[in-house]
Amino acid sequence: MNSSAPADLVLTGARIHTVDPALPEAEALAVRDGRIIWLGAAADAADWTGPGTRSIDAGGRLVLPGFIDAHNHVRLGSDDDCVQLAGARSLEAVHERIGAWRAAHPDAEWIEAEAFDYSAIPGGRMPTAADLDPVTGDTPALVLSYDVHTAWLNTAALRSLGIRKGRTSLPFGEAATDPGTGEPTGFVKDFAVKGLSRDGHRALRELGVPWAAPDRQYGRLVKSLDDAIGYGITTVVEPQNSLDDLALFERARAEGRLRSRIVAALFHPRGTTDTDLDEFAAAADTYADDRLRVGPLKLYIDDVVEPRTAALLEPYTGCGHHRGDTFYPPEEFAELLARLDARGFQCFVHATGDRGIRTVLDAVAHARTVNGPRDARHQVVHVECLDPADTPRFAELGVVACMQPRHAAPDIAGPGQDWAENIGPDRWHKAWPLRSLHAAGAVLALSSDWNVAEMDPMVGIYTAVTRRPLRGGGEPWTPEETIDVATAVEGYTMGSAYANFLEDERGSLSVGKLADFVVLSRDILRIDPEDIPGTVAETVVVGGEVVRTRADG
Repeated sequence: MNSSAPADLVLTGARIHTVDPALPEAEALAVRDGRIIWLGAAADAADWTGPGTRSIDAGGRLVLPGFIDAHNHVRLGSDDDCVQLAGARSLEAVHERIGAWRAAHPDAEWIEAEAFDYSAIPGGRMPTAADLDPVTGDTPALVLSYDVHTAWLNTAALRSLGIRKGRTSLPFGEAATDPGTGEPTGFVKDFAVKGLSRDGHRALRELGVPWAAPDRQYGRLVKSLDDAIGYGITTVVEPQNSLDDLALFERARAEGRLRSRIVAALFHPRGTTDTDLDEFAAAADTYADDRLRVGPLKLYIDDVVEPRTAALLEPYTGCGHHRGDTFYPPEEFAELLARLDARGFQCFVHATGDRGIRTVLDAVAHARTVNGPRDARHQVVHVECLDPADTPRFAELGVVACMQPRHAAPDIAGPGQDWAENIGPDRWHKAWPLRSLHAAGAVLALSSDWNVAEMDPMVGIYTAVTRRPLRGGGEPWTPEETIDVATAVEGYTMGSAYANFLEDERGSLSVGKLADFVVLSRDILRIDPEDIPGTVAETVVVGGEVVRTRADG
């Protein structure tokens, strides 16, 4: 035997793609005390096996490092108590689903719905209370967009939440108004920026919105955590939390529901104080083990393209001079980032528009000038519309591109969809430039952005490789920005590990690292990419413990 004691677990009969260039492939591995102690040929696995060793025969299947989802809103999740509007692509379809839910819940005090698609409203306009009132009546209704960046209210909800003419800047968002009358329309912008903040959530809870109740939040969290481990996601980066939300993760851990490891970023809205930063730093010291780590900060520089609230260099197509706004003037944001950088914080900055992205890159450059270069690994999150002039700056500045390939699918963002129409064909070459960034040396940290899109890494990998609709068929959109399967896998493993300072213990299958891995039902590195969707995790191992098998359902 090659070790002082037998391994706790030995995996054999596998095609192990390690994502470690020092040993790219292996047939077997051994685990002791939650870490990998050996990788090699199947013939040598017996040397590591003793009477108490658990053996797993992978049956020739592909084994990968556990997926690291670098941007996954498990705390938002999908809510069983909400009307589900995914796929409702017309106002009539929205009415039908809400009406059916209301009929089944006649005593509900609120009607809540999620996953509303902007394209359901004809003519590219934003929804209004008048669009909801016929099907909701006098029961307050809150409808969240699929990206949770906006909310849609009926007239009863406007009353319940105290939104009226002259009172439209709210703790949970900015209520849009009719340009002629000044009356609120029922559409609320900046919900992700304000409504998901500590103050915004408290305000919603105090106003009696059921969606904001702690038990509802916990239900969404544990359901999403179960989904994550089922997909082989062994580390989840939850990108936007308040200090209040950490109790939800503690509860999940105490109740055995935290099977995936968690990295929780803390939300830094405008108005965050030095005292808040001290509390953030203290939380990072408190939550610092390999199961639950707190530390990065989440900021926004712009919003999203679909409702035309992302910041563009040139105006939106068909919108006159409108090109969106940044949440901070560029100079102010640069000074803010420099201060945070000086305190040692890593920043995740939401930026979708080309002007928003450039503002973040300029701010990082300023921070490096003021503070000196350091291994900060600040992230631009989403990188949806990138001007080619800024592509090389990611590698030059050490900025990680945290991207969600599924958003680039033609059935979500392509021709005929709001994203593509708002940007216009002349700028489609800027859309989610995965290949260009990778070729320029940028680190790609890939992710799902659940619940904005499907959590399954197979969906993201398929889209990154094909830029085709998920249901198959159809023409690829901007295929010049596809990447190969191995690069996509690296983005979901080692790229995301590096992006979160985890590369020494996760992201590849290497001796000494945590034994987090997944056995897949298909060899996605060898099959036709069209067959990648539908590939499932046969076995999921976290820290050497088998936490899920396909037989678990």
